[in-house]
Amino acid sequence: MADNQKNAARTGAKRRIGVVAHDNKKKDILEWANFNKGSLLKHRLYATGTTGEILEKELGVPVVKMQSGPLGGDQQMGAKIVDGEIDCLIFFWDPLEPHPHDPDVKALLRIAVVWNVPIACNRATADFMISSPLMSGSYQRQEPDYTRYITRKIDLDPGKE
Repeated sequence: MADNQKNAARTGAKRRIGVVAHDNKKKDILEWANFNKGSLLKHRLYATGTTGEILEKELGVPVVKMQSGPLGGDQQMGAKIVDGEIDCLIFFWDPLEPHPHDPDVKALLRIAVVWNVPIACNRATADFMISSPLMSGSYQRQEPDYTRYITRKIDLDPGKE
């Protein structure tokens, strides 16, 4: 079993929660985090740059911080998902503002779906996720089997018979 498959099969109450919030959603993520502080303190928080800084200051707990989203933080978060180091993602993104790093945002959301990681993109969904009995109980996330995709044969010379 690959390392990321071992991590995906991790069970137990302490989750590794990725947190990302666009600038116009920083206030919302802080309000949500304060409302759910008791639940969040039971878990390990990972966040992109500024979001991590403000969460750490507001909650008074250490946060594993990556770069700011536009500087590669979204991609770093995606890599942690691929490596099985993130169990769920809280991503308050702003659908009404253009973002120069929009391809990174879409890539992060895509990676979370590819690896079957729960994603909350708004407060209502984040409230449901953090209050779910599965968040604090034993749960084994089913990782999709990509063996067939990984071992596929690629014809590099389709004209040759």
